[in-house]
Amino acid sequence: MFKKILIANRGEIALRIIRTCREMGIKTVAVYSTVDADSLHVKFADEAVCIGPAPSRESYLKIPRLLAAAEITNAEAIHPGYGFLAENAEFSRICAEHNIKFIGPSPDMISTMGDKAKAKENMIKFGVPVIPGNEGVLKNSAEGKKLADDMGYPVIIKAVAGGGGRGMRIVKESSDFIRQYEAATSEAAAAFGNGAVYVEKFILEPRHVEIQILGDSHGYITHLGERDCSLQMRHQKVLEEAPSPVLDPELREKMGQAAIRAAESVQYEGAGTIEFLVDKDRNFYFMEMNTRIQVEHPVTEEVTDYDLIRCQIEIAAGLPLRRKPLKIRGHSIECRINAEDPAHGFRPSAGKINVFHTPGGHSVRVDTHAYSGYVVPANYDSMIAKLIVSAPTREEAIARMSRALDEFIIEGIKTTIPYHKQLMRDPGFIKGEFNTHYLEKQFKFDPELN
Repeated sequence: MFKKILIANRGEIALRIIRTCREMGIKTVAVYSTVDADSLHVKFADEAVCIGPAPSRESYLKIPRLLAAAEITNAEAIHPGYGFLAENAEFSRICAEHNIKFIGPSPDMISTMGDKAKAKENMIKFGVPVIPGNEGVLKNSAEGKKLADDMGYPVIIKAVAGGGGRGMRIVKESSDFIRQYEAATSEAAAAFGNGAVYVEKFILEPRHVEIQILGDSHGYITHLGERDCSLQMRHQKVLEEAPSPVLDPELREKMGQAAIRAAESVQYEGAGTIEFLVDKDRNFYFMEMNTRIQVEHPVTEEVTDYDLIRCQIEIAAGLPLRRKPLKIRGHSIECRINAEDPAHGFRPSAGKINVFHTPGGHSVRVDTHAYSGYVVPANYDSMIAKLIVSAPTREEAIARMSRALDEFIIEGIKTTIPYHKQLMRDPGFIKGEFNTHYLEKQFKFDPELN
Protein backbone atom coordinates (compact mmCIF):
# COMPACT_ATOMS: atom_id res chain seq x y z
CA MET A 1 0.00 0.00 0.00
CA PHE A 2 1.09 3.58 -0.64
CA LYS A 3 2.66 5.50 2.26
CA LYS A 4 1.98 8.98 0.88
CA ILE A 5 -0.44 10.34 -1.75
CA LEU A 6 -0.51 13.80 -3.30
CA ILE A 7 -3.96 15.13 -4.15
CA ALA A 8 -3.90 17.14 -7.37
CA ASN A 9 -7.14 18.96 -6.66
CA ARG A 10 -8.87 21.35 -4.29
CA GLY A 11 -12.02 21.86 -2.27
CA GLU A 12 -14.40 19.18 -1.05
CA ILE A 13 -13.04 16.33 -3.19
CA ALA A 14 -9.51 16.92 -1.88
CA LEU A 15 -10.81 16.83 1.69
CA ARG A 16 -12.87 13.71 0.87
CA ILE A 17 -9.72 11.92 -0.34
CA ILE A 18 -7.74 13.06 2.72
CA ARG A 19 -10.33 11.51 5.04
CA THR A 20 -10.16 8.09 3.40
CA CYS A 21 -6.36 8.20 3.30
CA ARG A 22 -6.23 8.98 7.00
CA GLU A 23 -8.47 6.00 7.77
CA MET A 24 -6.13 3.83 5.68
CA GLY A 25 -3.02 5.12 7.46
CA ILE A 26 -1.75 6.94 4.37
CA LYS A 27 -0.05 10.37 4.62
CA THR A 28 -1.39 13.09 2.33
CA VAL A 29 0.00 16.10 0.51
CA ALA A 30 -2.33 18.95 -0.42
CA VAL A 31 -1.53 21.37 -3.21
CA TYR A 32 -3.11 24.80 -3.33
CA SER A 33 -3.16 28.08 -5.19
CA THR A 34 -2.58 31.33 -3.36
CA VAL A 35 -6.34 31.99 -2.98
CA ASP A 36 -6.90 28.52 -1.52
CA ALA A 37 -4.42 28.87 1.34
CA ASP A 38 -7.26 28.90 3.91
CA SER A 39 -9.25 26.00 2.43
CA LEU A 40 -9.87 23.05 4.75
CA HIS A 41 -8.06 20.56 2.53
CA VAL A 42 -4.87 22.52 3.15
CA LYS A 43 -5.43 22.50 6.91
CA PHE A 44 -6.21 18.77 7.21
CA ALA A 45 -3.50 17.32 4.95
CA ASP A 46 -0.24 16.16 6.51
CA GLU A 47 1.73 18.46 4.19
CA ALA A 48 0.77 21.28 1.85
CA VAL A 49 2.57 22.86 -1.10
CA CYS A 50 1.63 26.10 -2.84
CA ILE A 51 1.77 25.53 -6.60
CA GLY A 52 0.97 28.95 -8.01
CA PRO A 53 -1.43 31.88 -8.32
CA ALA A 54 -5.22 31.72 -8.54
CA PRO A 55 -5.74 30.97 -12.27
CA SER A 56 -6.00 27.19 -12.62
CA ARG A 57 -3.79 27.20 -15.70
CA GLU A 58 -1.01 28.52 -13.46
CA SER A 59 -1.63 26.13 -10.58
CA TYR A 60 -3.97 23.10 -10.64
CA LEU A 61 -3.43 22.54 -14.38
CA LYS A 62 0.33 23.06 -14.26
CA ILE A 63 1.72 19.52 -14.55
CA PRO A 64 5.40 20.38 -13.85
CA ARG A 65 4.45 22.06 -10.58
CA LEU A 66 2.34 19.12 -9.47
CA LEU A 67 5.15 16.69 -10.24
CA ALA A 68 7.65 18.89 -8.45
CA ALA A 69 5.40 18.95 -5.38
CA ALA A 70 5.15 15.14 -5.48
CA GLU A 71 8.90 14.74 -5.80
CA ILE A 72 9.91 17.13 -3.00
CA THR A 73 7.44 15.50 -0.61
CA ASN A 74 8.29 11.92 -1.71
CA ALA A 75 4.68 11.15 -2.64
CA GLU A 76 4.38 7.74 -4.33
CA ALA A 77 1.04 8.37 -5.99
CA ILE A 78 -1.21 11.18 -7.20
CA HIS A 79 -4.97 11.21 -6.87
CA PRO A 80 -6.46 13.65 -9.41
CA GLY A 81 -10.01 13.85 -7.96
CA TYR A 82 -12.46 15.12 -10.58
CA GLY A 83 -12.13 18.02 -13.01
CA PHE A 84 -8.79 19.70 -13.70
CA LEU A 85 -6.40 16.90 -14.86
CA ALA A 86 -8.48 13.91 -13.78
CA GLU A 87 -9.14 12.76 -17.36
CA ASN A 88 -5.92 14.02 -18.90
CA ALA A 89 -4.10 11.13 -20.60
CA GLU A 90 -0.89 13.13 -20.85
CA PHE A 91 -0.84 13.70 -17.09
CA SER A 92 -1.34 9.96 -16.49
CA ARG A 93 1.51 9.20 -18.91
CA ILE A 94 3.92 11.71 -17.37
CA CYS A 95 3.22 10.39 -13.87
CA ALA A 96 4.19 6.90 -15.06
CA GLU A 97 7.38 8.25 -16.62
CA HIS A 98 8.34 9.74 -13.25
CA ASN A 99 7.53 6.52 -11.35
CA ILE A 100 4.55 8.12 -9.64
CA LYS A 101 1.37 6.09 -9.62
CA PHE A 102 -1.62 7.86 -11.17
CA ILE A 103 -4.69 6.77 -9.20
CA GLY A 104 -6.90 6.23 -12.19
CA PRO A 105 -6.90 4.44 -15.53
CA SER A 106 -4.00 4.21 -17.98
CA PRO A 107 -3.36 6.87 -20.64
CA ASP A 108 -4.73 4.57 -23.35
CA MET A 109 -7.96 3.96 -21.43
CA ILE A 110 -8.44 7.68 -20.87
CA SER A 111 -7.71 8.51 -24.53
CA THR A 112 -10.04 5.86 -25.93
CA MET A 113 -13.00 6.61 -23.68
CA GLY A 114 -12.41 10.36 -23.56
CA ASP A 115 -12.73 10.64 -27.33
CA LYS A 116 -16.48 10.35 -27.79
CA ALA A 117 -16.23 9.19 -31.40
CA LYS A 118 -13.71 6.42 -30.57
CA ALA A 119 -15.75 5.42 -27.53
CA LYS A 120 -18.88 5.11 -29.66
CA GLU A 121 -17.05 2.86 -32.15
CA ASN A 122 -15.93 0.69 -29.23
CA MET A 123 -19.47 0.41 -27.90
CA ILE A 124 -20.82 -0.76 -31.25
CA LYS A 125 -18.16 -3.51 -31.36
CA PHE A 126 -19.09 -4.72 -27.88
CA GLY A 127 -22.84 -4.69 -28.39
CA VAL A 128 -23.65 -1.68 -26.23
CA PRO A 129 -26.68 0.30 -27.51
CA VAL A 130 -25.68 3.68 -28.96
CA ILE A 131 -27.62 6.69 -30.18
CA PRO A 132 -27.96 6.74 -33.99
CA GLY A 133 -25.39 9.06 -35.56
CA ASN A 134 -22.22 9.24 -37.59
CA GLU A 135 -19.23 6.97 -36.96
CA GLY A 136 -16.04 8.87 -36.21
CA VAL A 137 -15.84 12.64 -36.64
CA LEU A 138 -17.46 14.85 -39.24
CA LYS A 139 -15.24 15.96 -42.10
CA ASN A 140 -17.21 19.13 -42.72
CA SER A 141 -20.61 20.77 -42.31
CA ALA A 142 -21.93 19.37 -45.59
CA GLU A 143 -21.34 15.79 -44.46
CA GLY A 144 -23.00 16.55 -41.13
CA LYS A 145 -26.02 18.17 -42.76
CA LYS A 146 -26.58 15.19 -45.07
CA LEU A 147 -26.44 12.78 -42.12
CA ALA A 148 -28.84 14.95 -40.12
CA ASP A 149 -31.25 15.26 -43.03
CA ASP A 150 -31.24 11.46 -43.43
CA MET A 151 -31.78 10.80 -39.69
CA GLY A 152 -34.43 13.45 -39.26
CA TYR A 153 -34.55 16.33 -36.82
CA PRO A 154 -33.92 17.20 -34.05
CA VAL A 155 -30.23 16.25 -33.92
CA ILE A 156 -27.43 17.27 -31.59
CA ILE A 157 -23.91 18.31 -32.56
CA LYS A 158 -21.28 17.37 -29.93
CA ALA A 159 -17.61 18.13 -29.45
CA VAL A 160 -15.44 15.00 -29.58
CA ALA A 161 -13.28 16.23 -26.68
CA GLY A 162 -16.00 18.07 -24.81
CA GLY A 163 -17.86 18.25 -21.54
CA GLY A 164 -20.09 20.53 -19.50
CA GLY A 165 -22.25 21.44 -22.49
CA ARG A 166 -19.49 23.27 -24.39
CA GLY A 167 -19.21 22.55 -28.10
CA MET A 168 -22.77 21.23 -28.06
CA ARG A 169 -25.68 22.48 -30.18
CA ILE A 170 -29.23 21.19 -30.72
CA VAL A 171 -30.47 21.60 -34.30
CA LYS A 172 -34.23 21.49 -34.84
CA GLU A 173 -34.40 22.03 -38.60
CA SER A 174 -32.23 21.56 -41.68
CA SER A 175 -31.94 25.27 -42.50
CA ASP A 176 -30.17 25.91 -39.15
CA PHE A 177 -27.60 23.09 -39.34
CA ILE A 178 -24.68 24.97 -40.93
CA ARG A 179 -24.89 27.87 -38.47
CA GLN A 180 -25.04 25.59 -35.45
CA TYR A 181 -22.21 23.43 -36.80
CA GLU A 182 -19.93 26.43 -37.12
CA ALA A 183 -20.84 27.63 -33.63
CA ALA A 184 -20.15 24.19 -32.10
CA THR A 185 -16.78 23.74 -33.82
CA SER A 186 -15.62 27.25 -32.88
CA GLU A 187 -16.62 26.81 -29.25
CA ALA A 188 -15.02 23.35 -29.08
CA ALA A 189 -11.75 24.63 -30.54
CA ALA A 190 -11.64 27.51 -28.07
CA ALA A 191 -12.55 25.39 -25.04
CA PHE A 192 -10.62 22.17 -25.72
CA GLY A 193 -8.10 22.97 -28.47
CA ASN A 194 -9.96 20.50 -30.67
CA GLY A 195 -12.80 21.60 -32.96
CA ALA A 196 -13.80 18.09 -34.08
CA VAL A 197 -17.50 17.27 -33.68
CA TYR A 198 -19.97 14.52 -34.47
CA VAL A 199 -23.74 14.44 -34.89
CA GLU A 200 -26.35 12.11 -33.47
CA LYS A 201 -30.10 11.84 -33.11
CA PHE A 202 -31.46 14.02 -30.31
CA ILE A 203 -33.46 11.90 -27.84
CA LEU A 204 -36.70 13.56 -26.78
CA GLU A 205 -37.63 13.63 -23.07
CA PRO A 206 -34.48 11.74 -22.00
CA ARG A 207 -33.43 10.64 -18.54
CA HIS A 208 -29.72 10.83 -17.71
CA VAL A 209 -28.90 7.58 -15.89
CA GLU A 210 -25.32 6.55 -15.19
CA ILE A 211 -23.82 3.27 -13.96
CA GLN A 212 -20.92 3.18 -11.48
CA ILE A 213 -18.14 0.83 -12.61
CA LEU A 214 -15.17 -0.63 -10.72
CA GLY A 215 -12.41 -2.63 -12.41
CA ASP A 216 -9.23 -4.06 -10.88
CA SER A 217 -5.89 -5.08 -12.39
CA HIS A 218 -6.83 -8.76 -12.13
CA GLY A 219 -9.45 -8.57 -14.89
CA TYR A 220 -12.52 -8.25 -12.68
CA ILE A 221 -15.09 -5.57 -13.52
CA THR A 222 -18.35 -4.99 -11.67
CA HIS A 223 -21.06 -2.36 -11.42
CA LEU A 224 -22.65 -0.77 -8.34
CA GLY A 225 -26.03 0.19 -9.74
CA GLU A 226 -27.18 3.48 -11.14
CA ARG A 227 -27.56 7.16 -10.37
CA ASP A 228 -30.26 9.36 -11.88
CA CYS A 229 -28.73 12.70 -12.87
CA SER A 230 -31.60 14.01 -15.02
CA LEU A 231 -32.14 17.24 -13.08
CA GLN A 232 -29.80 19.62 -14.89
CA MET A 233 -29.47 23.29 -15.67
CA ARG A 234 -27.50 24.30 -18.77
CA HIS A 235 -26.10 20.75 -18.99
CA GLN A 236 -24.82 20.98 -15.39
CA LYS A 237 -26.15 18.52 -12.83
CA VAL A 238 -28.15 20.04 -9.97
CA LEU A 239 -29.38 17.00 -8.02
CA GLU A 240 -28.57 13.30 -8.19
CA GLU A 241 -30.19 10.25 -6.63
CA ALA A 242 -29.75 6.50 -6.35
CA PRO A 243 -31.46 4.35 -7.35
CA SER A 244 -33.27 5.91 -10.32
CA PRO A 245 -37.06 6.29 -9.96
CA VAL A 246 -37.55 4.92 -13.50
CA LEU A 247 -35.50 1.71 -13.37
CA ASP A 248 -36.83 -1.65 -12.28
CA PRO A 249 -34.56 -4.63 -11.41
CA GLU A 250 -34.71 -6.02 -14.96
CA LEU A 251 -33.70 -2.76 -16.65
CA ARG A 252 -31.04 -2.15 -13.96
CA GLU A 253 -29.48 -5.52 -14.75
CA LYS A 254 -29.55 -4.88 -18.52
CA MET A 255 -27.92 -1.48 -18.13
CA GLY A 256 -25.43 -2.81 -15.59
CA GLN A 257 -24.30 -5.59 -17.92
CA ALA A 258 -24.05 -3.13 -20.83
CA ALA A 259 -21.88 -0.88 -18.65
CA ILE A 260 -19.62 -3.82 -17.79
CA ARG A 261 -19.22 -4.62 -21.52
CA ALA A 262 -18.35 -0.98 -22.13
CA ALA A 263 -15.64 -1.10 -19.46
CA GLU A 264 -14.39 -4.45 -20.74
CA SER A 265 -13.87 -2.89 -24.18
CA VAL A 266 -10.77 -1.15 -22.78
CA GLN A 267 -10.03 -3.64 -19.94
CA TYR A 268 -10.82 -0.80 -17.57
CA GLU A 269 -9.06 -0.36 -14.23
CA GLY A 270 -10.27 1.99 -11.52
CA ALA A 271 -13.53 3.77 -10.78
CA GLY A 272 -15.49 4.99 -13.79
CA THR A 273 -18.98 5.90 -14.88
CA ILE A 274 -20.87 4.83 -17.98
CA GLU A 275 -23.48 7.46 -18.82
CA PHE A 276 -26.68 6.51 -20.64
CA LEU A 277 -29.72 8.31 -21.96
CA VAL A 278 -33.02 6.54 -21.29
CA ASP A 279 -35.91 7.54 -23.54
CA LYS A 280 -39.59 7.72 -22.63
CA ASP A 281 -40.05 4.12 -23.82
CA ARG A 282 -37.25 2.98 -21.48
CA ASN A 283 -34.78 2.25 -24.26
CA PHE A 284 -31.25 3.15 -23.21
CA TYR A 285 -28.29 4.40 -25.21
CA PHE A 286 -24.59 4.86 -24.39
CA MET A 287 -23.65 8.53 -24.12
CA GLU A 288 -20.10 8.66 -22.76
CA MET A 289 -17.73 7.34 -20.12
CA ASN A 290 -16.12 9.39 -17.36
CA THR A 291 -12.78 7.82 -16.42
CA ARG A 292 -12.68 9.29 -12.91
CA ILE A 293 -14.60 9.63 -9.68
CA GLN A 294 -17.82 11.60 -10.10
CA VAL A 295 -19.08 14.55 -8.06
CA GLU A 296 -22.19 12.51 -7.26
CA HIS A 297 -20.38 9.37 -6.08
CA PRO A 298 -21.68 9.71 -2.47
CA VAL A 299 -25.21 8.56 -3.36
CA THR A 300 -23.78 5.28 -4.64
CA GLU A 301 -21.69 4.93 -1.50
CA GLU A 302 -24.75 5.46 0.66
CA VAL A 303 -26.88 2.75 -1.00
CA THR A 304 -24.12 0.15 -1.51
CA ASP A 305 -21.83 0.65 1.51
CA TYR A 306 -18.71 1.07 -0.65
CA ASP A 307 -16.01 3.70 -0.06
CA LEU A 308 -15.26 4.47 -3.71
CA ILE A 309 -12.13 6.49 -2.92
CA ARG A 310 -10.75 3.55 -0.95
CA CYS A 311 -11.56 1.28 -3.88
CA GLN A 312 -9.65 3.58 -6.23
CA ILE A 313 -6.59 3.55 -3.99
CA GLU A 314 -6.65 -0.22 -3.47
CA ILE A 315 -7.02 -0.85 -7.21
CA ALA A 316 -4.10 1.48 -7.96
CA ALA A 317 -2.02 -0.44 -5.39
CA GLY A 318 -2.75 -3.69 -7.24
CA LEU A 319 -5.20 -5.18 -4.76
CA PRO A 320 -8.15 -7.23 -6.05
CA LEU A 321 -11.68 -5.97 -5.60
CA ARG A 322 -13.79 -7.71 -3.01
CA ARG A 323 -16.34 -9.79 -4.88
CA LYS A 324 -19.77 -9.58 -3.30
CA PRO A 325 -23.33 -9.49 -4.64
CA LEU A 326 -24.79 -6.07 -5.41
CA LYS A 327 -27.34 -5.07 -2.81
CA ILE A 328 -29.08 -1.68 -3.06
CA ARG A 329 -30.15 -0.40 0.36
CA GLY A 330 -32.82 2.28 0.47
CA HIS A 331 -32.56 5.61 -1.34
CA SER A 332 -30.07 8.47 -1.37
CA ILE A 333 -30.29 12.04 -2.73
CA GLU A 334 -27.53 14.61 -3.23
CA CYS A 335 -28.10 18.35 -3.64
CA ARG A 336 -25.23 20.43 -5.00
CA ILE A 337 -24.95 23.60 -2.93
CA ASN A 338 -23.44 26.27 -5.19
CA ALA A 339 -22.37 29.81 -4.46
CA GLU A 340 -24.88 31.16 -6.96
CA ASP A 341 -27.95 33.37 -6.87
CA PRO A 342 -30.94 31.42 -8.30
CA ALA A 343 -33.08 34.57 -8.22
CA HIS A 344 -30.78 36.22 -10.79
CA GLY A 345 -30.04 33.52 -13.32
CA PHE A 346 -27.65 31.58 -11.07
CA ARG A 347 -25.15 34.41 -11.09
CA PRO A 348 -21.95 33.43 -9.21
CA SER A 349 -21.77 34.74 -5.66
CA ALA A 350 -18.16 34.73 -4.48
CA GLY A 351 -17.17 36.39 -1.21
CA LYS A 352 -16.89 35.83 2.53
CA ILE A 353 -19.18 33.39 4.34
CA ASN A 354 -20.27 34.99 7.62
CA VAL A 355 -22.36 32.08 8.92
CA PHE A 356 -22.01 28.43 7.93
CA HIS A 357 -24.19 26.01 9.88
CA THR A 358 -24.46 22.49 8.51
CA PRO A 359 -27.43 20.18 9.14
CA GLY A 360 -27.16 16.97 11.15
CA GLY A 361 -29.24 14.06 12.30
CA HIS A 362 -29.67 10.48 11.18
CA SER A 363 -28.30 9.65 7.69
CA VAL A 364 -27.36 13.24 6.82
CA ARG A 365 -23.92 13.83 5.26
CA VAL A 366 -22.27 17.10 4.22
CA ASP A 367 -19.15 17.06 2.03
CA THR A 368 -17.64 20.54 2.05
CA HIS A 369 -14.43 22.54 2.36
CA ALA A 370 -16.21 25.71 3.51
CA TYR A 371 -16.77 27.13 6.99
CA SER A 372 -17.73 30.37 8.75
CA GLY A 373 -15.20 33.00 7.72
CA TYR A 374 -14.16 31.19 4.54
CA VAL A 375 -13.83 33.36 1.44
CA VAL A 376 -15.28 31.71 -1.67
CA PRO A 377 -12.92 32.56 -4.56
CA ALA A 378 -14.28 33.64 -7.93
CA ASN A 379 -11.69 31.60 -9.83
CA TYR A 380 -13.17 28.11 -9.72
CA ASP A 381 -16.35 26.05 -9.90
CA SER A 382 -19.08 27.51 -7.69
CA MET A 383 -19.92 24.33 -5.77
CA ILE A 384 -19.13 24.79 -2.08
CA ALA A 385 -20.90 21.77 -0.57
CA LYS A 386 -22.80 18.58 -1.27
CA LEU A 387 -25.72 17.69 0.98
CA ILE A 388 -26.45 13.96 0.93
CA VAL A 389 -29.25 12.16 2.75
CA SER A 390 -30.30 8.52 2.88
CA ALA A 391 -33.50 6.79 3.95
CA PRO A 392 -35.30 3.46 3.47
CA THR A 393 -37.56 4.90 0.71
CA ARG A 394 -37.45 7.74 -1.81
CA GLU A 395 -40.40 9.43 -0.10
CA GLU A 396 -38.57 9.40 3.24
CA ALA A 397 -35.36 10.61 1.59
CA ILE A 398 -37.19 13.63 0.11
CA ALA A 399 -38.66 14.46 3.54
CA ARG A 400 -35.22 14.14 5.15
CA MET A 401 -33.59 16.32 2.50
CA SER A 402 -36.28 18.97 2.95
CA ARG A 403 -35.62 19.01 6.69
CA ALA A 404 -31.84 19.11 6.22
CA LEU A 405 -32.06 22.00 3.76
CA ASP A 406 -34.06 23.97 6.33
CA GLU A 407 -31.18 23.47 8.79
CA PHE A 408 -28.45 24.42 6.30
CA ILE A 409 -27.72 28.09 6.98
CA ILE A 410 -25.20 30.05 4.91
CA GLU A 411 -25.00 33.83 5.22
CA GLY A 412 -22.78 36.37 3.51
CA ILE A 413 -23.20 34.97 0.00
CA LYS A 414 -26.11 33.72 -2.11
CA THR A 415 -26.51 29.95 -2.54
CA THR A 416 -28.77 27.45 -4.28
CA ILE A 417 -30.27 26.23 -0.98
CA PRO A 418 -33.59 28.10 -1.59
CA TYR A 419 -33.79 26.53 -5.06
CA HIS A 420 -33.41 23.02 -3.64
CA LYS A 421 -36.00 23.72 -0.93
CA GLN A 422 -38.62 24.48 -3.56
CA LEU A 423 -37.55 21.50 -5.65
CA MET A 424 -38.28 19.18 -2.70
CA ARG A 425 -41.88 20.42 -2.77
CA ASP A 426 -42.32 20.20 -6.53
CA PRO A 427 -45.01 17.67 -7.59
CA GLY A 428 -43.10 16.53 -10.68
CA PHE A 429 -39.96 15.82 -8.69
CA ILE A 430 -41.88 14.08 -5.92
CA LYS A 431 -43.56 11.78 -8.48
CA GLY A 432 -40.25 11.16 -10.27
CA GLU A 433 -41.74 12.53 -13.50
CA PHE A 434 -38.91 14.61 -14.96
CA ASN A 435 -36.23 14.55 -17.64
CA THR A 436 -33.08 16.49 -18.51
CA HIS A 437 -35.13 19.51 -19.66
CA TYR A 438 -37.44 19.63 -16.66
CA LEU A 439 -35.68 22.35 -14.66
CA GLU A 440 -35.37 24.71 -17.62
CA LYS A 441 -38.82 24.16 -19.12
CA GLN A 442 -41.23 23.15 -16.34
CA PHE A 443 -39.94 23.82 -12.83
CA LYS A 444 -40.31 27.47 -11.84
CA PHE A 445 -38.30 28.93 -8.97
CA ASP A 446 -40.01 31.71 -7.03
CA PRO A 447 -37.57 33.72 -4.85
CA GLU A 448 -40.52 35.10 -2.84
CA LEU A 449 -41.53 31.66 -1.49
CA ASN A 450 -38.58 31.15 0.84
